[in-house]
Amino acid sequence: MPTAVDALQPWPDTVQWRPVSPKLITVDLIGLAVWQVILVAGLVTGWLLAGGWGWLAGIAAVLLLGVWRATVAVRGVRAWGYAERDNDLMVRHGLLVKRLTIVPYARMQYVDVTAGPIERAFGLATVQLHTAAAASDARVPGLPPEEAARLRDRLTALGEDRAEGL
Repeated sequence: MPTAVDALQPWPDTVQWRPVSPKLITVDLIGLAVWQVILVAGLVTGWLLAGGWGWLAGIAAVLLLGVWRATVAVRGVRAWGYAERDNDLMVRHGLLVKRLTIVPYARMQYVDVTAGPIERAFGLATVQLHTAAAASDARVPGLPPEEAARLRDRLTALGEDRAEGL
């Protein structure tokens, strides 16, 4: 009987996936909570000014959507992973639509490390890889700053070494 092959999963022996930090869950949930507060405050204001059950239904819908989105955020962070191989970096993420991005080191043009205020408060950063093809850009969120710096330096060095051979 032939072995089932998943196009999004490389051979298990060749890849050791690294997860992103679980602190990214908290960062995502804070962002979600901010939007929830803004939306609910607007709906409460409408309800106080105009009255009616439609505003209350809107508040309930926003809160239910927030609970669902929080569940998805937790599972979504756990779906992120990256793997460094000899010639490329692999990044996977997604729940419903799974995505596997493979970026050859020789194709990288530059690497960004970013950290917004909430990410910095939780000691996290995002590594963004840029290539000539915009569709092949990849990012790895939720990394501790030391790991983000190490990955940035390693990818930059490998990109320079591989590009010399072209």
